[in-house]
Amino acid sequence: MSEKEQQENKSTQSGGVEKIRTMIEGFDDISHGGLPVGRTTLVSGTSGTGKTLLSLQFLYNGITYFDEPGVFVTFEESPSDIIKNAHIFGWNLQRLIDEGKLFILDASPDPEGQDIVGNFDLSALIERLQYAIRKYKAKRVSIDSITAVFQQYEAVGVVRREIFRLVARLKQLNVTTIITTERGEEYGPVASFGVEEFVSDNVVIVRNVLEGERRRRTTEILKLRGTTHMKGEYPFTITNAGVNIFPLGAMRLTQRSSNVRVSSGVRTLDEMCGGGFFKDSIILATGATGTGKTLLVSKFLQDGCINGERAILFAYEESRAQLSRNASSWGIDFEDLEQQGLLKIICTYPESTGLEDHLQIIKSEIADFKPSRIAIDSLSALARGVSNNAFRQFVIGVTGYAKQEEITGFFTNTTDQFMGSHSITDSHISTITDTILMLQYVEIRGEMSRAINVFKMRGSWHDKGIREYNITADGPEIKDSFRNYERIVSGAPTRVSIDEKAELSRIVKSFEEKRSTDS
Repeated sequence: MSEKEQQENKSTQSGGVEKIRTMIEGFDDISHGGLPVGRTTLVSGTSGTGKTLLSLQFLYNGITYFDEPGVFVTFEESPSDIIKNAHIFGWNLQRLIDEGKLFILDASPDPEGQDIVGNFDLSALIERLQYAIRKYKAKRVSIDSITAVFQQYEAVGVVRREIFRLVARLKQLNVTTIITTERGEEYGPVASFGVEEFVSDNVVIVRNVLEGERRRRTTEILKLRGTTHMKGEYPFTITNAGVNIFPLGAMRLTQRSSNVRVSSGVRTLDEMCGGGFFKDSIILATGATGTGKTLLVSKFLQDGCINGERAILFAYEESRAQLSRNASSWGIDFEDLEQQGLLKIICTYPESTGLEDHLQIIKSEIADFKPSRIAIDSLSALARGVSNNAFRQFVIGVTGYAKQEEITGFFTNTTDQFMGSHSITDSHISTITDTILMLQYVEIRGEMSRAINVFKMRGSWHDKGIREYNITADGPEIKDSFRNYERIVSGAPTRVSIDEKAELSRIVKSFEEKRSTDS
């Protein structure tokens, strides 16, 4: 490894603790640079939380990115099984073994019943591990899992002594180590024996919690001795490239804001928004079912494609056939736009996977297709069966990534209330979006009508009026405001007499406000 690569691999905190980068997506962000060099990190979690994968990925990335040899000690799986399992992530461990960059030390139980690590201590294992580290000049070590070998011991004192001996020897050898351990429950004691965390310099918790109807993986750095790290739980998923953590709290509000306008695809709506949506802004259309949210999304996507821009629609409520049929009834040919390579439609059930996996799919599709516009129809479908915090973190992840990539995002949200006013803040996303369009039903003269208004638009003048909104064969038709009525939003419209002089004064004032904002 060159001197430059060594410098890139390590970072030093102001307190003097040097760190080694794991290159695990998101982990180096929440750990403020990686794991402390030459120290031991305990990774604890219940069965199936991804401990083995994380510890193996730590070694693989060290070899791949920094040419740092590693040793993997296995107490549970055979080396052949580990090599086979790694193929799903595209990792050719056998090649690394043949090149002398990776060594798998087999400490799994002897099928004949003979204990290869000794009946009362780990002396034999420690000596074998030390020999392998020196022979292969290893910089990184992963031990999976320490729980397996200590299950035979009943005395806590023996367990504490043996773990301390192992950790002390590894520190003497100046290798950066990950040791995995089992725990009984997601929010119970850190480890099975209650002593592992006290002899380790660092502790990382991984969880796989059932929230509502879906499981949610999170990771938490409990401690990094002598250095800083981010506090709290952060969602992660397991992809075909390994562990992927979403450091949502590490996001900085530093995205550039553009003054360039893009059309919504509806001329009157553009006028209501002061000339269109801002590029790289997030728009939310919220309202009851059937109020025309998907229609607005379709026009928005079509407009981008007509101008040669790529667009992606992530649909969570309707099938591809339904979307194409509906769009066709409005004069929009989704199939033709797809054939031109300008539009990509991805339909999936919200319950098919967790929010972290949905977020990863969205990010991967954006990175691959490189669209200028994206739409999600609808966010409320993804919110079903998950906690408010998990949903808000998902939305932050999507909006943050879209802004980072300078993409205009148009999302829909379906409200439960059929008529009358509804709370925008109940969706937990109002503060994250830049523009909010409110659509609703209103009863006028014994007939059902639709109403639309620009509820919020950051950084721009916008029409304050509540306008009548029709759905025709040519798409949306936005008419004048309900000037003869008040209390439209409350769902109980009342006809009022018109004072022509006051009305003229209101129109002049609105025009002057718009002209002042434009200048």
